[in-house]
Amino acid sequence: MNSLAIDSRQLVQEYFNALSGQPKTEGLVERYVADSGLKEHIRVAEAAFPRYELIPHLIVAESDLVASRCTFRGVHKGEFAGIPPTGKCVSTDFMIFYRVREGKIAEHWMQLDTHDLLEQLAK
Repeated sequence: MNSLAIDSRQLVQEYFNALSGQPKTEGLVERYVADSGLKEHIRVAEAAFPRYELIPHLIVAESDLVASRCTFRGVHKGEFAGIPPTGKCVSTDFMIFYRVREGKIAEHWMQLDTHDLLEQLAK
């Protein structure tokens, strides 16, 4: 693995460690994320599932690209997709890819089973 891949992987691991189970404050997110779409995603998820956890099971890096298979876990305490808070614990697996530039996440692509998440809230 080249040094860029090592640095990119390390940044993503630090990002998961810093955000998982913690309040996702603007300052904390700004430290790791330059991608405005990801910032918005984090803001919406944090409002619905405060202090949600990101549990990485696998992190693979190649140059400035980092892929991770993870689990999202949280308690539904705020509105999500029009659904008022239920207090239910939810958990779903997802895949996410990041491009790291200048020490921050510059781009992301995520595949999450939103249907599974909504089903858990409806039960």
